[in-house]
Amino acid sequence: MSALPGTRVPRFPHGVRFREDKTRGRFILVGPERIFEADGVATEILKRVDGQRSLDAIIGELVEAFAADDATIRPDVEAFLADLEQKQLVLL
Repeated sequence: MSALPGTRVPRFPHGVRFREDKTRGRFILVGPERIFEADGVATEILKRVDGQRSLDAIIGELVEAFAADDATIRPDVEAFLADLEQKQLVLL
């Protein structure tokens, strides 16, 4: 997979919501006729998808929050968001 431009601003399309399921104590991504439970890593990424932050900004926050290297985090974040884009749960 080729690298995504860092200036892209990920957002949720109409009808898709990321929210906390307080009953079960986890976060879920709710789309038309589907629900995905977000694990810890996915939750940290999706919490930052707000239609305002660029991909570079999201990755920068994750690098800082987890004291990790950009080169380690970037490919995983890009692949995760690209997969959600294919499932029509995120727009890039």
